[in-house]
Amino acid sequence: MVGDYGMNPWIAIGALALMGLLIPLGMMTVSSLIRPSVPEKGKTATYESGEVPTGGTRIRFNIQYYMVALLFVVFDIETVLIFPWTVIYRDAVSMEGVGLVGALLPMLVFVAILVVGLGWAWRQGAVQWVRNTSRAERSVER
Repeated sequence: MVGDYGMNPWIAIGALALMGLLIPLGMMTVSSLIRPSVPEKGKTATYESGEVPTGGTRIRFNIQYYMVALLFVVFDIETVLIFPWTVIYRDAVSMEGVGLVGALLPMLVFVAILVVGLGWAWRQGAVQWVRNTSRAERSVER
């Protein structure tokens, strides 16, 4: 074997792991030794920007921010999965034994599942920025 010097591959993995630990720890140690120490009252404040904090720390966020972000992530992942499929689609159709249905059907099922999910989210009001309170009250009254 050319280039095989009898080195166990686990030695290389162990050396890489050791370096992965030693370099950050060494950098933190050196920075703690050479940094200037200037204790002042502002360093212990909640914000070091000089702003005086007002109000409580518990703030209610609108859940719609999270719903829109979640839908964005789902459809962003859809785009990431569809793009490579479109690149190899022509090659997959021309492959023996795959054919048009074998190449197109999995992606159509994937898109159909996402369309059903979007329809459900739309019906639940997840894509509406301002919720209609009368609809929620009617569902409680039933």
